[in-house]
Amino acid sequence: MTPPGSIVITGESIAGITAARELRELGHAGPITLIGAEEHGAYARPPLSKAVLKDDRADSTLGYRLDGLDVDVVRSPAVAADVGRRVVATADGREIGYAALVVATGARARRIAAPGQRGETVLRTLDDARRLRTRLDAARSALVVGAGFLGLEVVSACVARGIPVTVVDVDPPLRRILGPFVSEAITARAGDHGVRVVVTPAPATLTGDPVGGVRLADGTVLTADVVVTCCGEVPNTDWLAGTGLAGPRGVTIDQACATAVPGVFAAGDVTCLHTGTRTPFWSTAVAQGKAAAASALDLAPAGPPRDDYFWTEILGLSLKVAGPLPPRGEPDLAEGSVPGGSALLTWLGGNGQRTVVAYGKRMPVPKLRALAGQAYARLRPT
Repeated sequence: MTPPGSIVITGESIAGITAARELRELGHAGPITLIGAEEHGAYARPPLSKAVLKDDRADSTLGYRLDGLDVDVVRSPAVAADVGRRVVATADGREIGYAALVVATGARARRIAAPGQRGETVLRTLDDARRLRTRLDAARSALVVGAGFLGLEVVSACVARGIPVTVVDVDPPLRRILGPFVSEAITARAGDHGVRVVVTPAPATLTGDPVGGVRLADGTVLTADVVVTCCGEVPNTDWLAGTGLAGPRGVTIDQACATAVPGVFAAGDVTCLHTGTRTPFWSTAVAQGKAAAASALDLAPAGPPRDDYFWTEILGLSLKVAGPLPPRGEPDLAEGSVPGGSALLTWLGGNGQRTVVAYGKRMPVPKLRALAGQAYARLRPT
């Protein structure tokens, strides 16, 4: 029998951990069960492509603590849900009832290998990062498929190790996310660091079995000691089959992180806003974890389920961004020097919103948010 007020959270992601913390902060005294799939427990993922690839001492600094939350942790992944009975089934055969369910199962790396093709290397988990780090220790060349944030962070790790590296994509680096102006600056920076950037008119395919290279649209084959796929992510929704919760872009949520099924809420990389937008950023996962927790308690969330802020570090350059993406064209305001690696760039949107990029420029996050006109927890939904 399900205890009154019992809340189940599936996923030891930052969204799931945030939801558990927020439930207690909001005064929930009932049972909380956290169902996780990671044998390592909950840990931060952003450092995997940064600190962990550079230094094995970083491995022990990633864990999230649950001290004082009085949470029952189940380390066996959710494999099915019966939303009529309000029960989640786990791989070890348990059935766990809930009064409210928060789906926070995150996403997995998108793979592009052909069926049966062995040896594709991706980076999503701590074990992935450890394996890649070991391979880079012995590598004399590397090839990265995908010039988004993750791909360029892997490129940066290769450059830091002195490994010649090529990055391949259908668009120039970061253009889809940060627009042409920042993309051109990052592409130039990559060239200055000896990175070969290859833009191909159609997606590259992996070659070899095990994988040892890529084939471009024109038939050219590039090879390297290490080939890494950084082509986005796929929401972990397979376990929700038959529930009506999951679509091709994830679990659809409204502004309160509620789904179409009563008593079920969702947060983090597994979600898709009802507008069709996916924002798989750490800051959004935190915002949604808080909103889902409030909604699960039938309280009004303090803010919307989206936080247009993120940061990365590429080739020694810090990039902090606040505001809607992607910005269009050249910035309306620019202070400092982009070639010099220290600039503040501002785009003024037609709807009055701003996008602000601290390009290598030191700036506290609250100030960046204030410049973008969207203080934390007061973001206007888009």
